[in-house]
Amino acid sequence: MRDYTLYYWPAPFRGQFVRAVLAHVEADWDEAEPDEIVQLMEAEPADQPVPFIGPPVLVDHAAQVSLAQMPAILAYLGDTYGLIPGDLARAALTHKVVADASDVLYEMTRYHGAQVWTQAAWDSYRPRLTRWMAVFEAHGRRSGLTPRDGTLLGTEEPGLADLTAHVLWGTMTAKLPALRPLLDSTAPAVAGLSDRIGQQPQLADLRRRSDAAFGDTWCGGEIEASLRAVL
Repeated sequence: MRDYTLYYWPAPFRGQFVRAVLAHVEADWDEAEPDEIVQLMEAEPADQPVPFIGPPVLVDHAAQVSLAQMPAILAYLGDTYGLIPGDLARAALTHKVVADASDVLYEMTRYHGAQVWTQAAWDSYRPRLTRWMAVFEAHGRRSGLTPRDGTLLGTEEPGLADLTAHVLWGTMTAKLPALRPLLDSTAPAVAGLSDRIGQQPQLADLRRRSDAAFGDTWCGGEIEASLRAVL
């Protein structure tokens, strides 16, 4: 049996944060098929391995632990594999970075797809996306991050915050390349960090496998189609 089973759709988006951590620590995991995910979602909460509404869900077979919600899963893996700094301030900042990433995804999908993008809506939102990039850049710069060196929170080795930044901005701009110049101009240190993380053999291999499996998909569905139209 593999170490973990991940329940997430065949797309990068939220599930890619979990995949990146698992790949980084060289864990073995299986990916559930979409029909298995639907079956699990439709089960009564009392019958689910962890009560939840939507994926990702991660099952740790050895520990017999099942978790939902991307930030909770990342916190669990981060503690399990020593990817969260030991001091309270930087540990809290790590969780803050994950929460920020989750907020960016929520906004970029127009509140979980409640609305699709129009050109007017995108033009209005774009300065806010730029500000989010600047928020990540400010975290890094305060910790000595440059486009060529350093980590987001000043740790000696990349941790959960760095993997989160890599997946958020690196995956987004790889799948939506029209956004890469905006990242380069607004957050060059974060862009450089994301590129360096992505060059790690485990993460580079994940990227190749994900590209082969998911193609150009980022979040999928009508919301992605509308996003590509305005970009």
